[in-house]
Amino acid sequence: MSRDESGTVVGARRGSPLVLGIGDGRTAMARQTGLDKKTVLNIRPAYLLVPATLELAAEQIIAQNLINGADSFPLMAVPFFMLAGEIMNVGGLSRRIVNLALTLVGHHRGGLGFVAIVAACMLAALSGSAVADTAALASLLLPMMVRAGHDKATAGGLIASAGIIAPVIPPSIGFVIFGVAANVSIGKLFLAGIVPGLLMGLSIAMAWWFVSRRENIVPPPKASTADRLQALKESTWALGLPVIVVVGLKMGVFTPTEAAVVAAVYALAVSLFVYRELRLDKLPAVFVSAAKTTSVIMFLVAAAMVSAWLITVADIPSKMISLLEPLMGNPTLLLLAIMLLVMAVGTAMDMTPTILILTPVLMPVVKAAGIDPVYFGVLFIINNAIGLITPPVGTVLNVVAGVGRISMSQVTRGVMPFMVAQFIVMFLLVLFPSIVLVPLRLLGG
Repeated sequence: MSRDESGTVVGARRGSPLVLGIGDGRTAMARQTGLDKKTVLNIRPAYLLVPATLELAAEQIIAQNLINGADSFPLMAVPFFMLAGEIMNVGGLSRRIVNLALTLVGHHRGGLGFVAIVAACMLAALSGSAVADTAALASLLLPMMVRAGHDKATAGGLIASAGIIAPVIPPSIGFVIFGVAANVSIGKLFLAGIVPGLLMGLSIAMAWWFVSRRENIVPPPKASTADRLQALKESTWALGLPVIVVVGLKMGVFTPTEAAVVAAVYALAVSLFVYRELRLDKLPAVFVSAAKTTSVIMFLVAAAMVSAWLITVADIPSKMISLLEPLMGNPTLLLLAIMLLVMAVGTAMDMTPTILILTPVLMPVVKAAGIDPVYFGVLFIINNAIGLITPPVGTVLNVVAGVGRISMSQVTRGVMPFMVAQFIVMFLLVLFPSIVLVPLRLLGG
């Protein structure tokens, strides 16, 4: 089989399901738009898989979908949340949160591990980025845990599993991306993620309690009441951010997108004028770092919209509905099947592309089965968050390995008990939807 000058595969029949032809599509688009013999966007791939029923110029459509993918107001939350996370790490907010957790629970057996979990939950309510939170925790707590005598692999695994709470507890970049892709209320997703995120923290705390019993580690001395009050006083400004975000969303003061701007401005003001650890000459480096991370995410979002269009054109959602039709009568079994599918995909793909590629495929199935989209969104994001620590491709595992200078195999070994604990929480939420839906209703979602 070969291609002729127009790009059409020789030997492919016109009535066949797929025709690899750009030339015909370009001609048809020109006739429809009046742009005959004109090139609007000179994007000319050698060939593309395009359904024969759509006689359209694929390159124009791809370019337009690429632009439209990034042209979304709610996605403006992503760069501001990333900026807030960078500012908190540089400006001292993260360090004060860790110090507060240390004075509260550091004296218990395995106390530094509980410090990591408590600090992760607090930091999750500040940035919403698993990578940013994990990097902060690994740089601050991993050396302390190793010096105290904890196994480095286990400590790294604990910090990695604690870091992935960030995409679940609001504000969450994952919820923003899913809400845009699925056309679901981001505010309701934020409120619905509070209890499941705390349950994820509780699950790894229980797993750490069992794991730390095997280690004979002398915990740090119990902090005095004066030390605790001093730590609380120093971290008050940092703890004020999640309160402002949650209350503001609940009272309708600002939208989730505006909440990201509030978080960035608040973190900047506290770092510059209250803690005074962020100097003006450091701001350009902070902005560049946040911009680099944001650019990666936004390009993935834009490109994924092209995939979503191709998925729609190929009628994959209806085929998926037909495939899962035997399970439609039992939402629990359907969700179990979907969660297993997402788990498998999460071992090989990062969180953002997984959300963007699978959402247009799964949402029609979920709606057809009568499942609450907000409830499904929480389960979906939890599954994708856990995918960040599932080998062989685990972004958060790579962060811990890089910051802690340990091998991926060691981090993978250390994360296993905590990953299992979080999967148990996820499947409990599948079996008992009220764990998500009842708190959501109580919070007014």
